[in-house]
Amino acid sequence: MKCFVTGATGHIGNVLVRDLYAAGHDVTALVLPKDNHKMIDPYAKIVVGNILDSDFLYECLKSFDIVFHLAGIVEIGSGKKKQLYAVNVQGTKNIVQACLKNNIKRLVYTSSVHAIPELKKGCTMCEVDDFDPRLVKGHYAKTKAIATSYVFSQRNKGLEIVVVHPSGVIGPYDYQLSNVSQLFIDYLSGRLTAYLKGGYNFVDVRDVARGIRLAGEKGKNGECYILSGHEITVKELLDLIADYTGKKRIKTKLAYWFILAMSYFAELYYITIKQKPLFTHYSIVVLNSNCAFNNLKAKSQLGFRARPIAESVKDALNFSRENYLEKINGRYRRKLQIE
Repeated sequence: MKCFVTGATGHIGNVLVRDLYAAGHDVTALVLPKDNHKMIDPYAKIVVGNILDSDFLYECLKSFDIVFHLAGIVEIGSGKKKQLYAVNVQGTKNIVQACLKNNIKRLVYTSSVHAIPELKKGCTMCEVDDFDPRLVKGHYAKTKAIATSYVFSQRNKGLEIVVVHPSGVIGPYDYQLSNVSQLFIDYLSGRLTAYLKGGYNFVDVRDVARGIRLAGEKGKNGECYILSGHEITVKELLDLIADYTGKKRIKTKLAYWFILAMSYFAELYYITIKQKPLFTHYSIVVLNSNCAFNNLKAKSQLGFRARPIAESVKDALNFSRENYLEKINGRYRRKLQIE
């Protein structure tokens, strides 16, 4: 297939480009003008542009069999509201319209499990076909719900639509430094000394990328697929890191009420030091929400599989150590720039 990938330098995007190339597909990758794209140069033709430029997209998408739309902003803080809606919603609308105008056969849209309304704890969440931003929490989730609803509204106009919903992504090849990788860095460099109650569902980025490719190859028109992995608490995740690195386990637990009350001040602190936040008000709420997602549909229809979480943590740690940290006098510290 002739494949077009947006968000190609993101965590999932760059791994998807590699996966598509390895599967024998012809890949063209869309990158922003300031993006470092050397990690995908051997695997794709590079096109520089922006999904907010509808005229550019129309001219760009003239000869492809399938579009994989991953470009978007993941934001756990309270800022970037206008940018979130512009990129995640209007950018997605621009992609859909460019596909329709160019008679693209198939679009695979990467949504999020956050676009799915949360059920009470004890219930398992499955795929839905109605996405209402009023039923989800946080600007990021609302933008993904709006965008997913719009994508589905266009599915009977000659364009085959397949939607995937990844849960929390973890693993190597994180060249843009996600919040999860920031956690690894803070732990290894000794800045993380306490943990908080809660947990989440994490899935390896390589399994997500493969799942997205399989959705393009096998996914049914008009269907959604949850690409989730394993539920793990914050304490269990930190203990895995400690056991693998030989560092002492963190034993101090922060009270939920305290960390929630301090969350907005913490967010301001992260902004001041120009570092990705580990814990914001939104992320703390998410870590204490229901994260039980059912991925049986993706397993049965696509052949999706999620590898053990310990393997993902080990490989993510190795990537973070090799690319973001240096060891001086037995202690890790952050490199000035990623190599």
